[in-house]
Amino acid sequence: MAKKNKEVYKPKADIDFEKDLWNVANELRGAVAENQYKDYVLSLIFLKHMSERYEVRRDELLGMVNDTQSNYYTSNKKEIEAIVNDPDEYISKNTYIIPQEATWQYIQDNAEQDDIKVKVDDAFEILETTIAQYRPELKGILPRLFVKSQLTARQLGGLINLFSNPKFSEKYNPQSDVLGRIYEYYIGRFAIAEGSGAGQFFTPGCIVRLLVEMLEPLKGKIADFACGSGGMFVQSLKFINAHGGNKKDISLYGQERYDGTLRLAKMNLALRDLPFQLELGDSLLQDKLPELKADYILMNPPFNVSQWHPEDLPESDPRLFKVAGNDPVVTDGNANYMWFQTVWSHLSDNGTAGIVMANGAMTSNNKGERNVREHMLNESMVDCIVRLPDKLFLTTGIPACLFFLSKTRDGKNKTHRERAKEVLFIDASKLGEMVSRKLRVLTDGDIEKVSAAYHNWRTSTSSVTSSTGSATAYQDIQAFCKSSSLEEIIKQDYKLTPGIYVGSEDAAIDLVPFEEKMDALKATLKEQFAKSNELQKRIENNLKSI
Repeated sequence: MAKKNKEVYKPKADIDFEKDLWNVANELRGAVAENQYKDYVLSLIFLKHMSERYEVRRDELLGMVNDTQSNYYTSNKKEIEAIVNDPDEYISKNTYIIPQEATWQYIQDNAEQDDIKVKVDDAFEILETTIAQYRPELKGILPRLFVKSQLTARQLGGLINLFSNPKFSEKYNPQSDVLGRIYEYYIGRFAIAEGSGAGQFFTPGCIVRLLVEMLEPLKGKIADFACGSGGMFVQSLKFINAHGGNKKDISLYGQERYDGTLRLAKMNLALRDLPFQLELGDSLLQDKLPELKADYILMNPPFNVSQWHPEDLPESDPRLFKVAGNDPVVTDGNANYMWFQTVWSHLSDNGTAGIVMANGAMTSNNKGERNVREHMLNESMVDCIVRLPDKLFLTTGIPACLFFLSKTRDGKNKTHRERAKEVLFIDASKLGEMVSRKLRVLTDGDIEKVSAAYHNWRTSTSSVTSSTGSATAYQDIQAFCKSSSLEEIIKQDYKLTPGIYVGSEDAAIDLVPFEEKMDALKATLKEQFAKSNELQKRIENNLKSI
C-alpha cells in the first residue's frame, strides 16, 4: 500500500465561507433554479481564478526582469515588453494572457453598470476563445449564461461584489481548493433539488475517497465513463499529492451524458492543469473511447436504468460478454450489468475498477444479469464486494455497494498475490456516523479500515503498515470481512451479498465453545439463586417484625 505523506494529512484550518455562499444563494434565489446555482457560480469563479493566475504570473515576470540577480533581468524596454507578453511564459505556469475585458478587475469595476450581464457574457466568450487557442478541448466551457437568465443586473453585481472577497481568491488562498469546495457546497446543500431519478446523483465525497484509497491510482490511465463534474479525477489528484506522486504520471479519460455537467468537469480539471480527454455522450450506447485501456476505472454510474434501449447496440459490440449457452447479456429492464461489461472492456491487462452499484446487482436473477454475474465470477473478474451503510446519499434511498473488478487476479503483476478463485467480501453497513437526521458519512477511520482490509488481502506479502507503524496480516473478521472461495459462492447460488459470507455479530458469540458457555451460564445462575435466597430471607424477617 502506498505510504502517506504525513505533512499533507496534518490538520490545518481552512477558509470558512459557508455564510458567504448562502448569501450568494440568496442573490440567485427566484431567478435561477437551485440545481443550476453551480453553473452560474462556478463559471464566475473560473473566470476569477484564471484572471488571478494571469495577474500573479505577470507580476512575477515584472519582478524578474527588474531583479539584477535574475536570468530575466534587462533594462531594455522592448525586451521587457517581449518577456511580459510572451504566451509561453504563461502557458508554462498553467495560465494565459487574459485580455483586459476578460479580467476580474474589469468585471469588478463594471459591476454596477446596467449592461453588466452583457459584459460578463462577453468576458466568458473572450476568455474561452483565448484558452481554446492552446487547449482546443476547452472549447465550449463558458457559454453565454447571464443575458438570457432571469437575474437582474443588480443581482449579478451583488454576486460579483461577493466573490471579490479575498476569501474566494486563489491568489490569497493558494492551498485551498476554492472551486472544489464551492462545488461541493452547492451540490451537497441542494442535492435534492437536482431532481435526479433513480440512481442519478452526486457521489458523496466519502465514497469517492474510499474508492480512491482502495484503488490507489498513482500512475497510468484513469477513466470514468459517467464522470459528472470530475470528482473521481480530483480525488485521485489529492491522493497522488498526499502520497508524494506526480500528476504528470497520470492521464484522465471520461465520458458524460450531460453537456452542462461536462463543462464543469473540464473547468475542474483545467484549473488543476490535468491532462484529459472528456467526451460527450451516453456511455451505454455511444462508447466514445473504444480504444481506451485504462489502468484504473472509478465510476458511480446511474443505478437501475430501465428502457435504455439495448436493442440499439450492434450485435458485434466488443464490450458484450460471450456467455455459455449464448444467453442474453443485456436487459431492457436494467443497465447495471451493461456498465460492468463496459468497464471490463476498457481495463488494461493490469487494470482494476471500482464501481458504485445498487445492492440489487449482487443478487438479481433477471435474465441478462444473473448469467452475466455467473460469467464474471467463473471467469475470475470479481475481486471484492463492499456493502455500504444506508443514508450515504441525499438524493436516493437505493441501498448501494461497491464492485471491484480486476485483471491482476492471476498474480502475474508481482504486486498482488494470485487470488483467481477467491473473492473478498466486506460488510461496511454498520460503519459511518450520522451528521444529520438524514445523512451518514464514512469517517477517516472507516475508510482506512475498509481499504486496509482490501490491501492486506490482495497484496503479495499479505500485510500493510497501519497508522501505528506495525504490520498487520490479513485475517477474516466475523461480521466484517471474509475471503471466500468460488466454490463457496457457487454453493450460495452466485449471490454476492457480503452478509451471507461474513456472518453476523450475533454469530460471533456462537464461536464460543459450548462447554465454556455452559460453565458461564451455571456460574451466573448460581449467583442469581444466591441473591434470590438472600432476598427471600430479608422479606421473611421484615414480615416477622410487623
